[in-house]
Amino acid sequence: MTVKIEESWKQRLSEEFEKPYFKTLTDFVRQEYSTRAVYPPAKLIFNSFDQCPFEQVKVVIVGQDPYHEPGQAHGLCFSVNDGVQIPPSLVNIYKEIHNDLGNPVPASGNLERWSRQGVLLLNATLTVRAHQAGSHQHKGWEEFTDSAIYHLANERENLVFLLWGAYAQRKGSVVDTNRHLVLKSPHPSPLSAHRGFFGNKHFSKTNTYLRAHGISPIDW
Repeated sequence: MTVKIEESWKQRLSEEFEKPYFKTLTDFVRQEYSTRAVYPPAKLIFNSFDQCPFEQVKVVIVGQDPYHEPGQAHGLCFSVNDGVQIPPSLVNIYKEIHNDLGNPVPASGNLERWSRQGVLLLNATLTVRAHQAGSHQHKGWEEFTDSAIYHLANERENLVFLLWGAYAQRKGSVVDTNRHLVLKSPHPSPLSAHRGFFGNKHFSKTNTYLRAHGISPIDW
């Protein structure tokens, strides 16, 4: 099966495209896009991979589902298009960055600037039906994104995995903590951020680790 995805990722994930689950997933996703409002726009389903080639990844942030309201999702977890109101979880991420590093809070929720620096903003599920959170879960996307994490964890060294919330932590359980830095905390959602996301200092810890391994830090 031909899938439009950045070439270095295509090389690693090509075996997934030939598996039965991926054909079933593709058929489902095509049907959904042809009959319903689905996000992100189809050309941006693999945007997280397209913006952050395999060998350029330094940091992996694992999300769960794309945003499901109009104009928000563009294929990067926690990120929204310019001009869109910043969602509550990202508001809290920005607060923690400000408290951790002193950086000013950006006016835009577009995190493409992180992707270009090597931050893979990976949702476990890459599509969603409008207004219906979780509507495309358990259709095969999780197996596909598990494979992406597996390749990173086993073929690269000294990556940082930021796992916020129980879901992301289960997703990242395959990562060898002797090869990579794995940082865990509660999710930045307003429902849980006060239980340990605030004060986790994940952003300074990430940059300290990268510098210690001769890797340029992220400008958060």
